[in-house]
Amino acid sequence: MSHWIILPVVLPAMIAPIIGFMMRHDIVLARVTSTVGTVLLLAISMVLLSMAMDGTTHIYRLGDWPAPFGIVLVLDRLSALMVLLTSVLAFMVLLHAMATGWDNRGKHFHALFQFQLMGICGAFLTGDIFNLFVFFEILLIASYGLMIHSGGRERMRAGLQYVVMNLAGSTLFLFALGTLYASTGTLNIADLAAKIPTIPADEAGLVRVAAMLLMIVFAVKAALFPVQFWLPATYSNAPAPVAALFAIMTKVGAYAILRVHTVVFGPGVPGTEGMIDAWLFPAAIVTIALGAFGVLGAKRLMPLISFSVVGSMGTLLVAVAVFSPVATTAALYYMVHSTFAAACLFLIADLVVSRRSGDSLTPTFATVQNGLFAAIFFAAAIAMAGMPPLSGFLGKLLVLDALRGPDVIVWAWTAILVGSLLTIVGFARAGSALFWKSTEIEAPLPDADGAAPHDAATVAQVTPVMLTLAVLVALAVFAGPVATYLEQTSAQLFDRSGYISAVLAPVEES
Repeated sequence: MSHWIILPVVLPAMIAPIIGFMMRHDIVLARVTSTVGTVLLLAISMVLLSMAMDGTTHIYRLGDWPAPFGIVLVLDRLSALMVLLTSVLAFMVLLHAMATGWDNRGKHFHALFQFQLMGICGAFLTGDIFNLFVFFEILLIASYGLMIHSGGRERMRAGLQYVVMNLAGSTLFLFALGTLYASTGTLNIADLAAKIPTIPADEAGLVRVAAMLLMIVFAVKAALFPVQFWLPATYSNAPAPVAALFAIMTKVGAYAILRVHTVVFGPGVPGTEGMIDAWLFPAAIVTIALGAFGVLGAKRLMPLISFSVVGSMGTLLVAVAVFSPVATTAALYYMVHSTFAAACLFLIADLVVSRRSGDSLTPTFATVQNGLFAAIFFAAAIAMAGMPPLSGFLGKLLVLDALRGPDVIVWAWTAILVGSLLTIVGFARAGSALFWKSTEIEAPLPDADGAAPHDAATVAQVTPVMLTLAVLVALAVFAGPVATYLEQTSAQLFDRSGYISAVLAPVEES
């Protein structure tokens, strides 16, 4: 049993209280410690990815108790991919927060940041639905603090809505867990996958209720219609680096749908087969439409980006709703792409908005480095909208290719293509107002002391957003090897018997 598997949970769990109690008044020491912890997490995630690449499902049994009686962590290709995605994104966001000074606007940013990483990594690694709930709560509690970091009336108001919505989701989660445990006597994912197919379809009423409740909970986390309304207000009012980190938060919901509703309630399971996708697919279609129209009608930059995240989640979940290996491969590629595309947009928006009077999409004088900011913004917008040559085009192409079934092709292709067109128009309108029309407005004179109205962005401030763009380029250049890994990931995810046998295997005598 390799102890590497638990390190993504233990490492930030140890660093967070150290920073919170001992370094909250020393920003330099907090930055160093948080950076070291995040770099170590990135290195650990690479080790875990190398362990999972051979297709073996690795199990970590806390206390060496066998499943389903003890707590287990499960490392396979999917969980390793998600932990690596989290650590890479966290590293870029942390660099931006330190370079722009966002982390110095409150005493507990770095402690909350590490607790957030603990919750996210734990959610990706857990093999038990109850502990999925526990890690959900950890990451949500940390996200509450990060959401209202540096204060402000609008931020507090949006944070309250975020708290209320997620508390309602947590309540439904507990109801679902109680219903599922009453029906099966277990909450271990592998044990559930072994027991639920043995329940006759006419006696699986409670199981169907639990499956639907879990889908609603995960839909809240993934910002899926009709419970998507919390995301635009939350992301558009959160500090920009926090919003960039939150790009992975909705993916936790998508991951939970993939893991639970494929392994436990997946294809071929009597009593639940066809129930989830019949609800998930139309909800994802509507989510694409809401995101696209939100982008088209947005009057401020941050809400525009937030609505593009809603639309991208709809595209992702349209592919997930098919519950097939081919569609899941496309969904995973698009998941990785959309995470970095959203993060890139939020980070460049922060650089732009901090040099303007606000994020209103009305022309004002051109900021310093207008050409550089415009180039980065349009590159990120092209990626998010799904235009060539970046990875967004390949991601949507994979999704469209996977959705060629006669029962889904018309709705899916229409929603994705029309949604992409509206998104392109919305971003083009925003970019024109921010960067092109602004060149026609005369800039104000320098201050009395000769200083420019706004300082130019430093190399340290531009580097994180350039790194996110580099990832998008790399995803396009190395699409072949990435797709091969994701195909193997999807095949392993749908190998229910392999997952069950690995987790429920008896503990070897030492």
